[in-house]
Amino acid sequence: MVLRGYFKGIESIILENDVLRATYLPEYGSKLASLILKETNKEFMFQTHLKELVIPEYSSPFSEYDSSGFDEVFPSIDKCFYPSGERKGVEIPDHGEVWALPWNFEIIDEEKVKFWVVSPTLSYRFEKIIELVNNKIKTIYTVYNLSEEEEFEFIWTPHALLSCDENVQLNVPSHLNKIMTVEHSTEHLGEWGTIHNYPETISHKTGKMIDMSKVEKVEANNCEKFYFLEKLRENDVVSLKYQTGEEICYEYDTNKVPYLGVWKTQGGYRGDYNIAIEPCTGIYDDLYVASKIRKVSKVEKAETFSWNFNIIIKK
Repeated sequence: MVLRGYFKGIESIILENDVLRATYLPEYGSKLASLILKETNKEFMFQTHLKELVIPEYSSPFSEYDSSGFDEVFPSIDKCFYPSGERKGVEIPDHGEVWALPWNFEIIDEEKVKFWVVSPTLSYRFEKIIELVNNKIKTIYTVYNLSEEEEFEFIWTPHALLSCDENVQLNVPSHLNKIMTVEHSTEHLGEWGTIHNYPETISHKTGKMIDMSKVEKVEANNCEKFYFLEKLRENDVVSLKYQTGEEICYEYDTNKVPYLGVWKTQGGYRGDYNIAIEPCTGIYDDLYVASKIRKVSKVEKAETFSWNFNIIIKK
């Protein structure tokens, strides 16, 4: 069923069945603010201690607002300039445009909701249709290129900050065995662009072997962001498994979302503690760079680009 409510002071849309309760905030970028497995009352989305959220304004710095939950990051991750065409040089804000915009929504039926937003600066409409089916959140994303004159380039990633501890296990396909760091504040992986074996590699800080499929304790005061060098293959699934037995899995169109990044906040960013598994349509975080190295997604003029992204909860 679809319910209306409030979450930390903001109007919410709740998709709920016998297994899951998923809470979205249309005014706050259609953020998935909370995802709970009802059997165990397990909250999968990282939560801060704030009792009330503040809705961001367009182009706000992401770091000045609450970092809990799952924000849609589109059409770039890093702040940059749009790379091509008539809109070349238009500034794209930090973490993209859509996380800090109010979205429209329509309740389609008892288990399905459509959210959409239109860019104030670039010619696109971004839409998602969400359906709750047993232990799965099924989402169909569609980008509409509203321009009849030129293609539209973009990066999308689900910036879903997951709750964690030092006992969680990141599971990726075995052919993903090389990573590249893209985080300057890392202590273990070295300078941006340094390549390492995965899951085990040598720490630049300690000289000892570390397991990158694990999360350090919050006291580590460290952050990591890396990408796997190889693209995902058809039917690949990635997941995070908890010591208590729950597992959150992502399955999606790997031919359209071929890259995989991982972000770990181990106390090194505002004291937060979480991990994000981030399938991406382009790399590395900056749309302008992605366009130059031809690792970006494109929508032809007046056309659409769609992909599936499913979150599955197992117990």
